[in-house]
Amino acid sequence: MKNRLKLLRVERGWTQEQLGQALGVSRQAVIALETERHDPSLDLAYRIAATFGRPVEDIFENPHA
Repeated sequence: MKNRLKLLRVERGWTQEQLGQALGVSRQAVIALETERHDPSLDLAYRIAATFGRPVEDIFENPHA
């Protein structure tokens, strides 16, 4: 699933490790999300949105739209 996760992380000046800690996931999970090798669960997508203070739709592209 296409996403803006890396862009948002870099804008905040966070490392992948820091984002992973904020989300409660590993650095490897952040890498998999950023490279679009893994789609987040609904729960994780909402945690990501809350962490960045944005709606889910601003971070993840709806592949069905």
